[in-house]
Amino acid sequence: VHLVESGGGRVQAGGSLRLSCVGTGDSFDEYVIGWFRQAPGKEREGVSGISGYDGSTRYADFVKGRFTISSEGAKNTVYLQMNSLEPEDTAVYYCAATYGTQVVPELHEQEFDYWGRGTRVTVSS
Repeated sequence: VHLVESGGGRVQAGGSLRLSCVGTGDSFDEYVIGWFRQAPGKEREGVSGISGYDGSTRYADFVKGRFTISSEGAKNTVYLQMNSLEPEDTAVYYCAATYGTQVVPELHEQEFDYWGRGTRVTVSS
């Protein structure tokens, strides 16, 4: 599966963005799709994931209550709605996929096999 992210940009603290991850080449139905981010000078970290099998989700503690992951099967697209953005959310956000897993695994990058190129999010104070 080929993944392409979009929706990044620059916002002020407290603002919102919605990221999109579009998949081509295979249906998301048998994948878990995850969002990761990498801030300047930091390691990549897991943000959220959603199962294409049953829609179950997982979130990192630092985004609970602020970010929402969802999917639109007809468009083979997964979204990440980000509200109440903070400067600490500044990062390149990546979409990733792992095949044949029904349950969203721990959000570790080694669990995911396919990656997009990322979309940059900048939150100013």
